[in-house]
Amino acid sequence: MADLKATFESAVANSKNLSDRPDNATLLKIYGLYKQATAGDNAEKKPGFSDMVGRAKWDAWNNFKGTSGDDAMQQYIDLIESLS
Repeated sequence: MADLKATFESAVANSKNLSDRPDNATLLKIYGLYKQATAGDNAEKKPGFSDMVGRAKWDAWNNFKGTSGDDAMQQYIDLIESLS
């Protein structure tokens, strides 16, 4: 578990130094996995229609509802490694 967390933190650091900027759909997936791994299931109120960015981020996080923190960390690590 400690190894997974260390690898996850390394992947978070690496995500800030990707050679190419991922497309918006990939960025939302990165965000959703990060939030699921660090905060668990989304319990926040869904933003209104006028907040399109907030709504997209909320949806991205909510798509991973029910995923364990460890699974979300591993998926995040795998995604960042595939983009590096």
